[in-house]
Amino acid sequence: MTSKRQDQPPLPFIAPCTQLGIGASWRWLMLGFKDVTRAPRVSLSYGVVMASVIMAASILVWQGSSTWVMLLLLVGLVFFAPIACVGIYAISAQLERDIPVSLVRTLRACLKRYIGTELVFVLALIIVFLVWARASSMTSIFMPNRGDYGWADLSAYLAIMSLVSVFFLGITFAASVFALPMIMHRDVDAITAIVTSINAVLRNKLAMLVWGLLIGCGLLLGLASAGIFLVVFLPAVGHAVWHGYLETIDASQFPRHVAGITATARAAKER
Repeated sequence: MTSKRQDQPPLPFIAPCTQLGIGASWRWLMLGFKDVTRAPRVSLSYGVVMASVIMAASILVWQGSSTWVMLLLLVGLVFFAPIACVGIYAISAQLERDIPVSLVRTLRACLKRYIGTELVFVLALIIVFLVWARASSMTSIFMPNRGDYGWADLSAYLAIMSLVSVFFLGITFAASVFALPMIMHRDVDAITAIVTSINAVLRNKLAMLVWGLLIGCGLLLGLASAGIFLVVFLPAVGHAVWHGYLETIDASQFPRHVAGITATARAAKER
């Protein structure tokens, strides 16, 4: 066993990526909506759950819930979101392999098969969010120090707070957009997947900016529709991320999982 491992070439630090056109995200989104129509029962079930969670969180924020409630909500979302995303990827992976989409198989993928690596990824996100929270609290020094202030007096505080939020939101997006699909697709550790994702985003800044704006606009439209649009949009985005990962990341040098949906190649040629 040891000699066999020694004979194997060392794995690369990151998986290489391709250069994307500015319209790549539109193509991914169309493929995502197509996957929703191919597996509507399971996809929309995920959509209902995720839309309900987001709307509940939005209502709590709007009502100005206590700090402890908001903290518990944030931690819950950090743990829930990666698991939900892997479930959506599992649906697309089954469709690509001409496997009948099974809710049991999908739940096994997100709750059992890759849970260890998912939790390491969640831990990395929690660290980012803690630093984000600390940085946000430090912006309070730009708050006006008198009671009768107006919007003009808040301009510096709001500008700094916005810059901090955009900075950490960008870090979170870059670290996660391709990391979770790679964790499910190949037998890699969370750090390799995160670094690969960041590298791909940095090499495709414009295309990924368009993708982020598409997601943001879809979320705003979903909130404006009281969550109805989110039921379809969220699973479509999840499927789209999977297709985007396969188009962007060449993970062929990394080993497959020994079991699970992605242990076998897709029906079409796979890298």
